[in-house]
Amino acid sequence: MGRNYGQVFRLESETPSVEGCTISREVTGGATYFALGAGTSISPESHPEAKLVFVTTGELTASVDDKDHAVRAGEALLVPAGALFGVEAGPDTGYVDFGCEGANMDKQGIEAGVAQELAGLAPYQDGVIVNRDVLRTPGMKLVVMAFDEGCALSEHAAPGEALVMALDGEATITYEGVENKVRAGECFRFAKGGRHAVKADTRFKMALAVGLA
Repeated sequence: MGRNYGQVFRLESETPSVEGCTISREVTGGATYFALGAGTSISPESHPEAKLVFVTTGELTASVDDKDHAVRAGEALLVPAGALFGVEAGPDTGYVDFGCEGANMDKQGIEAGVAQELAGLAPYQDGVIVNRDVLRTPGMKLVVMAFDEGCALSEHAAPGEALVMALDGEATITYEGVENKVRAGECFRFAKGGRHAVKADTRFKMALAVGLA
């Protein structure tokens, strides 16, 4: 798929829902975005690897081994390997499915089968940036980062393609010398090797999915 590197965007705008349909689209290596029209569903299936489901907009009912879980925008749900998993949208809903093949999910702050706010995994602390590794596979790493106002990451480049999902507050992302304002609910994508820096204009939280190859 084409990549909108260096642009602020929303996942639900990049891949809008269609009435009566479900749509899937890769957003970065190891992560797929699903857009579900209101009332649509994906039948339960089992997968050999665990998966982390992050709802970006709307609300869905996730069935895990015949137990239903309400998962709202901003919340994530860890589905264990081998579990029978399906979803049904309430309103138009979008979510990112992170494949966990080869991942070690121990001590990452997420309890399997419990919906919880992704932003809540990294607390704000005065004067610092707090990082929590949420998921690491051979090909991808997912990190939640909490920046105090004014804190910044100096210019650097990632080893692979990266996707930023802003969870709270506002920041300025400088990409290849161009400044971009990013707010909660918006996303930003870097190409492999793309030079970028991040500065928190307010207290700011983001989830960062970065390829490792």
